[in-house]
Amino acid sequence: MGAAGASAGVAWGAAHPGAAGVVSRSGLFDQLRDTARVTVVCAPAGSGKTFLLRSWISEDGLAESTGWVAVPRNERDPQRFWLGVLGALRQTAAGSQVVRELTAAPDLDGWAIAERLLKDMMRLEEPVWLVIDDVHELGSDDARRQLELLVMRGPPDVRFVLVTRHDLRLGLHRLRLEGELTEIRAPDLRFTTEEARGLLTAAGADLPEAAFGMLYERTEGWAAGLRLAALSLAGHPDPERFAAEFRGSERTVAEYLLAEVLERQPDNVRRLLLRTSLLDRVSGALADVVTGGSGSEAILQELEDANAFVVSLDPARSWFRYHHLFADLLQRELRRTAPGEVTALHQAAAQWLAAHGHPVDAVRHAQKAQDWITAARLLADNWPGLHLGGRAATTHELVAGFPAEARMADAELAAVAAADQLAQGSLEEAERYLALAERGSASTSFDRRGQAQVLLGVVRLLLARQRGNLPAVSDEARRLQTTAEAPDAGWPGLGEELRALALINLGTAEAWAAQFQDAERHLEQGAALARRIGRPYLEFTGRAHQATIEIIGSTARAAERSKRAIELAEQHGWTDEPTAGTAYVMLGGALVWQGRPEEAEPWVQRAERTVRAEAEPAEAMAVYYVRGLLELVRGRDADALTAYQAAERLAGRFAATHYLILPARARLLQLLVRLGDTQHAEESIAALGEQDRDRGDIRIAIAVLRLAQHDPETAAVALAPVLDGSAPVTSRSLQNEAFLLEAIARDAVGDAIAAERALERALDIAEPDCALSIFLLHPAPDLLEQHARHRTAHASLIADVLGMLAGSRPAPPRGQPRSPLEPLSDSEIRVLRYLPTHLSAPEIASELYLSTNTVKTHVRHLYTKLGTHSRDETVEYGRALGLLAPSTRHR
Repeated sequence: MGAAGASAGVAWGAAHPGAAGVVSRSGLFDQLRDTARVTVVCAPAGSGKTFLLRSWISEDGLAESTGWVAVPRNERDPQRFWLGVLGALRQTAAGSQVVRELTAAPDLDGWAIAERLLKDMMRLEEPVWLVIDDVHELGSDDARRQLELLVMRGPPDVRFVLVTRHDLRLGLHRLRLEGELTEIRAPDLRFTTEEARGLLTAAGADLPEAAFGMLYERTEGWAAGLRLAALSLAGHPDPERFAAEFRGSERTVAEYLLAEVLERQPDNVRRLLLRTSLLDRVSGALADVVTGGSGSEAILQELEDANAFVVSLDPARSWFRYHHLFADLLQRELRRTAPGEVTALHQAAAQWLAAHGHPVDAVRHAQKAQDWITAARLLADNWPGLHLGGRAATTHELVAGFPAEARMADAELAAVAAADQLAQGSLEEAERYLALAERGSASTSFDRRGQAQVLLGVVRLLLARQRGNLPAVSDEARRLQTTAEAPDAGWPGLGEELRALALINLGTAEAWAAQFQDAERHLEQGAALARRIGRPYLEFTGRAHQATIEIIGSTARAAERSKRAIELAEQHGWTDEPTAGTAYVMLGGALVWQGRPEEAEPWVQRAERTVRAEAEPAEAMAVYYVRGLLELVRGRDADALTAYQAAERLAGRFAATHYLILPARARLLQLLVRLGDTQHAEESIAALGEQDRDRGDIRIAIAVLRLAQHDPETAAVALAPVLDGSAPVTSRSLQNEAFLLEAIARDAVGDAIAAERALERALDIAEPDCALSIFLLHPAPDLLEQHARHRTAHASLIADVLGMLAGSRPAPPRGQPRSPLEPLSDSEIRVLRYLPTHLSAPEIASELYLSTNTVKTHVRHLYTKLGTHSRDETVEYGRALGLLAPSTRHR
């Protein structure tokens, strides 16, 4: 292990748990405890391989049962290697009883030693661990083949741990297929944030959270970097400044990397490393351009094979990146040795990347060269693709990379800045940039004028949709489609993408304006078109907003739509996008209507984290409404009041009416009644216009008020237009609520037949979706118990409702599985998605770059959380929960 491993020598002395600077890495320790017969720990120098194993052996008390062999650098003597192995095994308690002593001799054959050792180990009576450190230094082909013999034929009581910087040529693929190989690689060895914090604390280097986060990001959890940082931080007069400035240029890190990697390379490799260090990622062809040489891909592949802080980014091993600290060191060396070449290198990289379909990287390098005109053109040319691909965060980063004067002076860049401000939620700033872009568009060159007009049309469409201005959305959508389809369109080939964008934004605006039929048609057309042309983010947006329409008629269908949209978000990494918040809140709302508030809570919380009222006021209104309903169902009236008051404040931001504004006001009225403030409720109803007072939502609230005032006759009068459909309501669940209140009112005046008829109708509506929250909002247990003794088609549903009112957990809807006993982690969901395939655990591990043991652990957790007992059962349960696509056999 170079400098780190050489100090260990042949004999080992493990650090004790709790010793200064030692952190117990429980996750990796668990992995080592439950390993297969052979474990390979493969990672670059400084990754902490040796330290991890020594710490684990010490913590688990395995010193007397572990033999440790450190292979010297470039070991080519098989006899010396095997004598070391025998000596290490004889130092274990069990090995000392069965492994015979052997003395070095000139003609001692390694094959004979291996065969003899196999025979001795067959007599072991308790487990023994054999750790061979720095196996990559074993330079004898014979010794490697002999080691392969020992590993492949070793008895079950011998566990082998092979520590190496790069993959071994030992035929281990057979063990992998048989499930007898555990692999721990560089990503597994990276310290977690918790472990890194523990390491610094143990070294007496406590940092504020922001400074610690910066240091952790720079080191990428790399063990050597963190330990060297901890050494430097101990007693440092300004630790926060150190963390902010910590780079590969830090002397201790630089010395380590120079000694271990850079100084060992021939001149052509050093030139490649230095001149490509400015690139976030590099391919062979790009490296050839910036170095002026050839054969760069082969060099990069060889460097990765040697684990020289070079990592491939794709299965074909055509793109690579350098470890951040290593890249820092290389950049420092480049600036020291060739400062005049830096700008030209950035420009050459920008030109090549733009020509080869990598616009984001091209913009970044043009910015680093301070070539603002080229950078602005590249960003404007490629903004539609970024937006349609759901890369708002990338756009924001690129826009922020321009000086303020460039953003205001260039019309196309100002339009992109306006779109960026919309995504960030600054509608006023977006309007300011849009005005600058419109004023400056007249001076745009003739060859770019058509593209600039399309860009401005997209921004105007997005702004109108976020303002809730449906007429403006309709106008801009129609104009955008006409402009995009014109023969001289600025972006030829993007006509279908822009049409899908226009349809989905139009459908979204129509949905929030309660034009549900038109909204469904446009959203379906837009989502289907997006799917056909391969624009998953657009499809995801359309599907998420379709759930807002479904919830009007069926909570079950809304939940299903939401789950599908969430699955798309998880597949593509869009779980923190505001659009994902729409799916979260609709799923949470469906669960609330079904009387399952505890299951709804995490989804509503996720919506609250992702939807920002300043950026997406329409979606935020839905979040406030569902949060208030959730708290009403729980009986937390004060929290519900906070939510509905927030909804009321937001109502003034819409250019047109949002369909949830009136339902939210109706809930606020009901809440005032529950809080005993009937006077305020009366005044609020009187302040409404006549048209609003006649809406079904408000009539329901009036009925609640009259019932609280012990006036059931007037309550029934208020409900009559809702029941006959002349006063429409915004959802089927509200119609259900009206029938329940009618039953309560008729029961109060002694009209048992009418009460029974209304209650049966309420149960009819509730049954298909198991929408039970209405019975929690307006509890009537005596009425339900009495109804259950008469002829009813809903005896089971009544039992569920009465159980809920008595405090037991509500049953899930029939045909739907219960939610997991505990939430599934992201890692468990990733493994779950591979279970429908025929891949084995080792093959899944290879796909996910995990160890086989980690995959098996995740599968066990899935069984526990889902209450399943087999892979097939888990797959079916995952499909029922909407976490997996339906089986094609049932389509």
